[in-house]
Parts: sequence; C-alpha cells; structure tokens
Amino acid sequence: MEEAFGGVSSVVESSLYHNVHSILRELDCEPQAGSASNKGMLRWTLHNRVDRNPSVSVPLLRVLIKELEKAERIDSKIRIIPLLHTLVYTVLQSVFIPEDLYRRMYFCLKGLVTLPVPYSAIALYYAKQMKMEQNAPGILYQRRVSAEHNLCSDLYPFHEKVFVFVDPAVFPPSLVNALKADVECTDPGRDPLIFKRRVLLHTLLAGSGKKCQVDQLAQSLEHLGEELELHFQDLVTILEQRTEDAASDDIQYKTRLQEIYQDILTAPKDRSRPASPAETQLPSPEVSFHVWNKEDDIWNELVNFALMVPADRNSACLEENDLKRSSVLSTVSTDSGIEGDMPISELSSIMLESQGSSEEHSSSQSFYRRPCVRCPKAGNRLTLMMEAIRGNGGCSLTKEEKNLTARILVMGDDRTLGRLAKTLHTIRKREARHLLLTKRVNIEIYYIPVTDQTLSPVQEGAPEDMLTLAGYLGRVDPWYDCNINGLGAMILKLAQMKSTQSESSDPNTFLLDIISYYTRVSQHPVHLPIYSVKICFSGLSSSTVEEVFVAQLAVDFPEVKRCRATFKDTIKGSVRYKKYNPQEFYGAVVSVNYTKASISDREKEMGMSLQISGMLINVLPSCRVRSLHSVSISFQDINPSRPSKNSFRAVSASVRVLEEQTFTVCLDKDPRKTYQKVQSIEVSPCLDPGYSHQPSTKSKYSLGERSEPLGKYVNKTLTLPINTFCGIEQ
Repeated sequence: MEEAFGGVSSVVESSLYHNVHSILRELDCEPQAGSASNKGMLRWTLHNRVDRNPSVSVPLLRVLIKELEKAERIDSKIRIIPLLHTLVYTVLQSVFIPEDLYRRMYFCLKGLVTLPVPYSAIALYYAKQMKMEQNAPGILYQRRVSAEHNLCSDLYPFHEKVFVFVDPAVFPPSLVNALKADVECTDPGRDPLIFKRRVLLHTLLAGSGKKCQVDQLAQSLEHLGEELELHFQDLVTILEQRTEDAASDDIQYKTRLQEIYQDILTAPKDRSRPASPAETQLPSPEVSFHVWNKEDDIWNELVNFALMVPADRNSACLEENDLKRSSVLSTVSTDSGIEGDMPISELSSIMLESQGSSEEHSSSQSFYRRPCVRCPKAGNRLTLMMEAIRGNGGCSLTKEEKNLTARILVMGDDRTLGRLAKTLHTIRKREARHLLLTKRVNIEIYYIPVTDQTLSPVQEGAPEDMLTLAGYLGRVDPWYDCNINGLGAMILKLAQMKSTQSESSDPNTFLLDIISYYTRVSQHPVHLPIYSVKICFSGLSSSTVEEVFVAQLAVDFPEVKRCRATFKDTIKGSVRYKKYNPQEFYGAVVSVNYTKASISDREKEMGMSLQISGMLINVLPSCRVRSLHSVSISFQDINPSRPSKNSFRAVSASVRVLEEQTFTVCLDKDPRKTYQKVQSIEVSPCLDPGYSHQPSTKSKYSLGERSEPLGKYVNKTLTLPINTFCGIEQ
C-alpha cells in the first residue's frame, strides 16, 4: 500500500495545476466537435489519479480552492459548478486533510452563498458537508460506503442502489453482454467485510492523521476476526454522535478513536482465515444491469428492492399467467367448515392431544386442507403486490421512513425518455390511492444519452436528431454536457471493443466510474414537462387511447399526395408543365383549436382551419423562457417548395380532420408508439394522478369556508426529473 502521507514534489504539484487548467480552458472555449468528450476524459483522468494515489489530494485541493477564489473574483460562473463538484469529490477520495485546509475550504464555500441560484444553493449544501467532515473526518466516506453497500447500522440505516436500464431499441443484442460486463465489474465477492475494513482504515487515517501507522493498521485489519464487526459498529456510533453534537469535547472524540486504533493493533490475529487487502480507495456502488424489455420492469425492480428480494428471485410482482397456473393446482373445498359435518374418525384425531411435537402432530393428521389460491380480479396488479408484501416474512412497505434510495439510470435516446415518462406516470397512478412503494423508497432518475445512429449506415438525407432532450440538458448544464453528453457516444464504441476481445481480458472500469461519479454528485434535477394526448380513432367503435410524450408528437397523412414539383414544372410553355397538374396534389383539411401561450399567463383561446400534409408538436422547452410551459406547433405545407407555415406556442391544442381521412400519430420518434387511422387528438399538460384523488371539499389546506383551497395554486403538472449537476427551477 502506498504511503498515505508522503510529500509531493513540485513536479507533481505542477502537473496537477496543468490538469485543472486544461479542464477550465476547455470550458471557456467555444464548443467544437469532440471537445465535450475531451473535457469528460480530463475529469475522469484527474479523479482516477487521486483514486490511485491519495497523497496527491491535498495539493489538488489547494489548486482547486485557488481557482474557486479566482472564479468568484473575475465572475466566471461557468467555472464555479465544475470546480465545486471536483473539490468535494476529491475530499471524498482523500485520506487526510489538514485543519487549515478545512477552514479555507469552508470560508471559500461560504463566500459563494451570495451568488444567485443555483450557485448559492450548491455552495451552501457543500459548505454544510465540509463543516460536518471537519468535525468528524471520514464521515462522508463512511456514509457513502455504508449506504451503497448496505452495511447494517442502527444509527445510519440507509441503503442506496443503482439500477441501469438500457433500451433494446438502441443497444444491439450483440453488445448487451459486453456492456453488462463493464457495468457490473465491481469488487470481487461483494463481501461486506471488505468494505468494513476500508471504512475502518480510511476513518482512522483521517482522524489520527500522521500519527497513524498505516502499514501495521492495514495488516492488522487483514487478519482481524470476529472483532471486526464490533469495531465497525463502534466507529459508526462515534462518528454519528460526533455529527449530532458538533460542540462536544474534541479531546474525548480523538481519545475514543485512539482506543479503537490500539484495540485493532493489539487484537489477536486470525491467520487461518483468508484476508483481502485493506485499501482506502472509494469502492464503486452496487449496480445492477437490466435490459428494459417490458414496461413493468422498473416497477418490479423497485418492489423487489423495497422488499429486499434477492436479484435471482423476482417474486414481488406475479404475472397473471403464473397466477392462472397456480390456481389450477388449488383444491376446491367442499365441506361446510362445521365440525358436525366431519367424519367421527377425522374429528377424533383432531381433538386428541398430541404426545409429541407440534410438527409430528401436524404431519400425522389424516384430515388436512390443501393450500388454495385466491384469484383476484384480472389485471389488479396492486392486489398482487400487496399479497406479495404480506407473504414476504412480515416485511411491510407502509413504513414512514424513506431509508431506501433507488437510483434509476436509463441509457438511450428520446425514445427511451418517452418510455420513462410513461413509466413514471404509471407509478404515480398506482401510488395515487395507496402509498406503498414511494412511502419507503426515494426514487431518483438519471439519464445517459446514447443513440444507435453511430452504428447505423449513412442514409440519404439528414438523419433525425434522436438526442434533442439531451441537447437541452447540455445547454442548461455545461458540466453535464462535458461528462455525460460528451462521453455517451463512447459507450457503444467501448462495448464494440469489448465484444471483439477475449473473455479473459481485464474489465474496463471507465463506464462504471462515469456512473459512480454521475449518481453520487448530480443531485439537482431538471424537470422536463410531460404532455398527455388523447387519441380518438375512426370507425363505429370510436375507441380512444390516452398516452404521454416528453419529446415530440408527429402527425402524418399517409394518403395525402405530396407535391414534388420543381420550378420549371410551374412555368407555362415548358414541356414539364403539360405533365404537371396542380389539381392532383392536395392536402388534408384540419381544424385546430388551441390555447395560445403568453409570458403573462393570459391565455387566449384561438382556432383555425387549414390544409396541411403533416404537423409536429415539439415539447422541447426554451432556455430563454424557462418558466413558459408550452409546446411548439408547426405545420408542413403540401408543397415542399413553399416555406412552411409559421409555428406558434400553445398550452394545449386539439386537432381534428374535417374530411373522411385519417392520419398517423408517432410519439417521441418511437415506432413502438405509432397509432394509425386516427381521427382527432387532444394535447394538454399531463396532470399528476395524485391530485385527482385528493378530497375536493373541506381541504385542510384552506384559509376559510369561503376561500378556495391552497391546492389551487400548487403546480399539478407531472414532470420528468432528470438529475444533473446544477439543475433548474421548475
């Protein structure tokens, strides 16, 4: 193990200074092709260097504090958020930080609180964490490892897990196995004792400082037997009590740490047990990889996580077919349940007292009732889940404590986010009447944009942009654009390289490091508005379908003849003019009623009828008008040579064809969500299903009998919160 408190040469410190400045220069430069990928690689290289050699963390922190103070002085806000996240993540990786450096970091973060949002909010949050880390060194590392690897503790009973879902429409089946190997290449064995050794070693080094004998402590922890669990629980108790009472005696706190340190060194060594090397590197979180084939995959994994069901036993949500197969084996009871209807022999055998154990008595009874399966209403998934909860060893989801955090990370493009919006709406609809899952599990959503356009051959014409929402997130958050948007294109390339290599090759931790950094640091969501659409079909049944979309809605008229005439075709006297008949080309006449959006929220109802060959409703919000939740509606003219009609923004709209024609609706550019023979659509902001089930009268959030409830002024629209590094107000 490398020396934790070794001196750093001027050459190393100078190279750290150049590494930080390379990242800052890339931020200040104009965006170019491939530049975002370079920024992300520079950040990953810097943190990977600290992870491999913790001794460089102290000079790196000094460089970052200088650059933060300089960025505040010259008012370079584009540098502040990357420097803040890099600073705190370096503290999390550090083993020992001097006291003077803690004070300097804290005062620097306090000075940034005067800046506008989001800089002040992030600086204030990190200032509280630095103050807590200064009072109890190693608390951030201990809490992070304990939560990510479910190290049981009564004082800190939190558990976090990362669920990676990839869209099969984006990832070819040949690359899925290679991607799974890169994502799940975690520490071998997943033994909790390994992580507890790391917590003990890291915290004792951080608390004792240079007085700690690193090599002897690491060797003692390797061969520590049953006392390892006792020392770990004592250490967690000391740190949590120190955090709750920061004004406690500092000498007493260090004395208790020193006692644990001496007990570990003097404890008898169990040389017979195999020991793994005790390291101080920050381990990767617990990550599970899933291919998102079914719509209920996310819901099922969340329920299994809440019930603590093992990954190889997915029994939290029963399928309807499984229920029918179980009901075939059930026995129909024919007796009335009255003792008088039973035979005397069977009744006497039940009434006799057992001479042996209860198990022998139950097995010797001649009368018994076979287990029956009660079949609830078909499709009642809520009932199935509640029965699974009751039959899972008494575990209940009605617990008020939200001590579980599920980090849902999806990989894909706009089609994937459309499916995610539908899943979120379904979960909110299930939880509207009975809060079971979200009462205990805190759900966080992350998004890594990946598209299959890089693998597909070059086609004629410009390909459709499948990462419009990712581009918006990158414009809102430049640090997200550097680390997530820029590196998303490398994921498929790495998977291709992995699939061509042999299975014995070492796993690549690059993707896992990106997921770890993203899920640990980005805790500030950007709320993407979700819109609902009511689709009415033509025919005698007049059936309707309600769907949601988050990127765009495209309307196309397959039966409409599109004009492909050139300029020469329209000149009288030319040879082509005789073959061109303008009457043969026509469009569909539609009626559009919409509520026009305005900055002053003075909505105005408008309507019109026009002849078009297509329409596009785009939900992509504008960076300049962040508070204006509206869609952009544009129409496609029947003649492509003419300019398209002007687009406008609307809060809601309804489109109906006036002739005996139908059109096709495609949601979020996804062929799986394409509807044909549509007669009319109604588009409006998607309301949160939880508000529709609230009591409408005598609400507790009312000011009086004559006043309206305060819920009228609450934003009831449903949004898709994507966690980023800076976030944006809803």
